[in-house]
Amino acid sequence: MKKILAMLLALTMIVALCACGGAPAASGGDQATGGDAAASTGGDAAASTGGELAGTYDILVWVGEAAVDLTKKQIEDFNASNEFGITINAEVNPVSEATAADQMLVDINAGADLYCFPQDQFARLVQAGALAKLGDAAKAFAVENNDAGVVAAATTGNEMYAYPLTSDNGYFMYYDKSVIPEEDLDSLEALIADCEEANRYFSFEMNTSAWYLASFFFATGCVSDWTTDDSGNFISVNDTFNSANGLIAVQGMKKLVDSPMHKSSSSADEFAAATPAAIVVTGTWAFDDIKEILGDNMGVTDLPSFEVDGKEYHLGSFNGCKLMGVKPQEDPVRAAVLHKLAQYLTGEACQMERFEALSWGPSNLVDQAAPEVQANPGLAALLLQNQYSRPQGQIHGSWWDIAKVIADDVKAATDEAGLQAALDNYYNKIDSLFNLDASALLFVGAWNGWNNADEDQTYYLTDNGDGTFSLTLDVPESEYMGGRIVNPGDWGNDKGFAQVTTGADLLLDLGEDNPDNNIVFAAAGNYTITWDGAEITIVQN
Repeated sequence: MKKILAMLLALTMIVALCACGGAPAASGGDQATGGDAAASTGGDAAASTGGELAGTYDILVWVGEAAVDLTKKQIEDFNASNEFGITINAEVNPVSEATAADQMLVDINAGADLYCFPQDQFARLVQAGALAKLGDAAKAFAVENNDAGVVAAATTGNEMYAYPLTSDNGYFMYYDKSVIPEEDLDSLEALIADCEEANRYFSFEMNTSAWYLASFFFATGCVSDWTTDDSGNFISVNDTFNSANGLIAVQGMKKLVDSPMHKSSSSADEFAAATPAAIVVTGTWAFDDIKEILGDNMGVTDLPSFEVDGKEYHLGSFNGCKLMGVKPQEDPVRAAVLHKLAQYLTGEACQMERFEALSWGPSNLVDQAAPEVQANPGLAALLLQNQYSRPQGQIHGSWWDIAKVIADDVKAATDEAGLQAALDNYYNKIDSLFNLDASALLFVGAWNGWNNADEDQTYYLTDNGDGTFSLTLDVPESEYMGGRIVNPGDWGNDKGFAQVTTGADLLLDLGEDNPDNNIVFAAAGNYTITWDGAEITIVQN
């Protein structure tokens, strides 16, 4: 009954919010590289961009494979309906949202004019100059028509650099109704006991994902809020994980990770494993697969609460999203056209089409309140969980590796002092991020455990004083002998395999299987790597 009332409350609040949203704003003109073009409503962008918008434009678009055909259809609809005389001749290529940022940063000029990506890639794309800033009217359009969490994810400082595309990148709980009784759904302790009694796994990523384990800290009111400037650079963090509330969080976490039936996984396939799961915490993307496995036994709901010292704490979550970016353009007219198209593709009608065809959760407020969206079990559970979620804003790239170690430290702890030590270890690493020399160069990879916040000087390149930087290192034998040159604390991938001009014969050319642009050595050995600001030379010693 508690969950039914909570869901009704959540849906009522969403409908009320949408009712206050107002009518969609008219699409306006947008910005070219270096400044805002005027944002007229009626299509009179020509006066501000120095030319008429009418014409045919050849563009490159990247979307996930499942969305290719629908995107082609939507662009044709734009061609037929826009009032500016614009005809888009689009090459729409299947590029996963998860890897689009990596591919853009290898060569921005060769990258897509429009592309989609998850919000956790936003900061590095802004820093690299791979996203065009929205003009005033475009920003107002996005803010008025989309939920605030997604707008925040597309904003750094006071500037907005991307268009909201979805609001469905969160997690909740799927369960096997033949194993888990409804009366236990609100209690983590009861759910653990049910899984142990049935010898079925409770699959919840802890030891392998900071994204999921943060749910325990959000439950107790902890935050890790990062601040960026208008250029996307991280300048401060308000992190309260190492606190009295953080200690409560890890006490709750320990109940789960100590269970013999806990499994650090978010895969739908766990429901069909040799020892199947009774619970899997994952997102909307797993709905169809889980439904196929469990059939009528599939249950979907928000996360449970855990208890410490007689008080209950409802597990929180990250509320993430996907965004659509526009690559900066030299031609202001072309830039205005691309922003017109981006606004159309992320508008109410196109978001609803993606929901209907692909079950993507809309960020558009009107679409979120639509009966068919509310009736979708996965999205309904996500919206219910969103009462306890935090928008996933801009987070330092190194945080994900730093925070996921918490679960291992918590499991290893034997008393409260051990739990506090886990929090101290985490805090010290977070604090050190702002002491890193962002102008230095580090060869991060398999040889240093992919630690891009490593303070050990072993893998730092030496400034040779002539504009070049070099490093001599031993590459040990391992299953994957890869890495790339980055600034400490950064995951930039613009100094990797594609930039190697001498010594490429010493490397593996993995083609499309190397979206991170990694330098992957063909054999273990001692190598000298030199970076001259544009190219990489590799010599085997």
